[in-house]
Amino acid sequence: MPAPSVRQYSITFALLLTVCGGSQAASTQPRSTQQTRQAAQAQQLGAPSASMTPAAASRFLAMASFGPDSQSISHLASIGAPAWLNEQFGMPLRRHRSFIDAIAAQTMPGEFHIHDSLWQQAIHGPDQLRQRVAYALSQIFVISTQDENIATMPRGAASYYDVLAEHAFGNYRQLLKAVALHPMMGIYMSHMKNQKEGKGRIPDENFAREIMQLMSIGLHELNQDGSLKLAQGRPIETYNHEDVAGLAKVFTGWSWAGGDQSQARFFGQVKDPNRDWRPMQHYAAYHSSSAKRFLGASLPEGGSGEQDLDAALDVLFRHPNTGPFIGRQLIQRLVTSNPSPAYVGRVAAAFRDNGSGVRGDMRALIKAVLLDPEAQNPAISTAAGKLREPVLRLANWMRAFKANSASGQFRMWYLDDTSLSLGQTPLRAPSVFNFFRPSYAPPGSALAAAGLVAPEFQLASEPTVIGYLNYMQKAIVSGVGRNADIRPNYAEEVALAERPELLVERVNLLLLNGRMPASLKAQITAALNGIIVPASNGPYARYSAERKLNRVHMAIYLALAAPEYLIQQ
Repeated sequence: MPAPSVRQYSITFALLLTVCGGSQAASTQPRSTQQTRQAAQAQQLGAPSASMTPAAASRFLAMASFGPDSQSISHLASIGAPAWLNEQFGMPLRRHRSFIDAIAAQTMPGEFHIHDSLWQQAIHGPDQLRQRVAYALSQIFVISTQDENIATMPRGAASYYDVLAEHAFGNYRQLLKAVALHPMMGIYMSHMKNQKEGKGRIPDENFAREIMQLMSIGLHELNQDGSLKLAQGRPIETYNHEDVAGLAKVFTGWSWAGGDQSQARFFGQVKDPNRDWRPMQHYAAYHSSSAKRFLGASLPEGGSGEQDLDAALDVLFRHPNTGPFIGRQLIQRLVTSNPSPAYVGRVAAAFRDNGSGVRGDMRALIKAVLLDPEAQNPAISTAAGKLREPVLRLANWMRAFKANSASGQFRMWYLDDTSLSLGQTPLRAPSVFNFFRPSYAPPGSALAAAGLVAPEFQLASEPTVIGYLNYMQKAIVSGVGRNADIRPNYAEEVALAERPELLVERVNLLLLNGRMPASLKAQITAALNGIIVPASNGPYARYSAERKLNRVHMAIYLALAAPEYLIQQ
């Protein structure tokens, strides 16, 4: 494959990092700098209640799935976004734990298996909305297989992800409880085997702090539009150490599931064969019986562990911060880094009441996020767009070009290496704070100066820029995974190779959601025309198929390297 200069495109991406370039940078400028392109998008998108153009369908799938392919674009375009969402809500759950159990007798180290299953479902699962929302939730309710205790229990890690997928279309209150009682979260946040206060001992406060800070109410009090409440010009903290200490008592007495409440089972010496995935059970002997005061609530002394847990989770669920805090993060993970206060307010309202008096309905929340006018039409937003994180770029490429697994198991390596790979593997965040923080802005950037954020840029650096480009250059040609187990199918693209303009338009629809600017189209078309395809009946006919494939590789690579692709609009 005649390769473009990796240095050239790494410099382009590095400049993107430096200035928060492409569409994100433009969004901080006066609207006249982006008005023409956005007006065209607005004409394409229209209302979400009817059928959609292919470009609008492709863009919607970039938000609501692991990426568009030709079939999903056609289907969504024909039925419209609301009907597609309802169709997706009815898709059955396929459990990752079943995949792990099915291959348990094989000798491959178990930790890889959860990632194999994640990629298999992300690429080929028909329930794309569930897959995408579960992945978003995994970046809010974080566990990580970088923790060796979790890495050695692949069934548990798979089950945890199943819990996120199961409750993605349920109710946030049930999701919060399922997360709190899952043994993998108990291990990761150290509230498994958490004991009541006693001589020289206080309850572990780790999970109590993080369930507030990261999973429900956040650090500062919010208005319903997500803006900060202020007192004397300063943000108001949602909780203090006394609140953490009071809530920590709630999470005492929880440990491994099993047939009794013995000391040996509590400490893990007696092992139920399914304890790695069954919800933690309560052990009354280790639960704090004292009163528990936090966030203005007071739980009386002597309450059972189950009663205290439900009461505490109700406090977090009912807290006025929870709707805007969780809603904003789902917007960031699916749609845009900088939703307007009005957008956040509409999503928070859907969390507060689904229209039938139900609070925390995840289906209503998802609909509010994806069908909001600002999601449907970035032209009305003053700061639309988000950087596509590496995992989503790879998934987008695999889905767009029908990648399949030779083994049938999607045997994928870790992608952690920043210089030779993507610097990001699902379920392997470096800490409970995920791969990037919702409030991150690149220091010294135009976005930071404008008071905007770009969370995914926390993963972007010179090594990751070069690593991504080098990794994708090889992946496009040879495939990915262990022994290149996962390989694309470019048959439809090769059929267009002798008509570069049509090939570019297909890549534009599948990767850039129909928004490739004319200048980029011209550049890629010129590069393709530079690859001479001999006549199929001439003296160099034997090179014809190879050159056609080279054109396909070049078109995809240049598109994946372009700032217009890297920034999802």
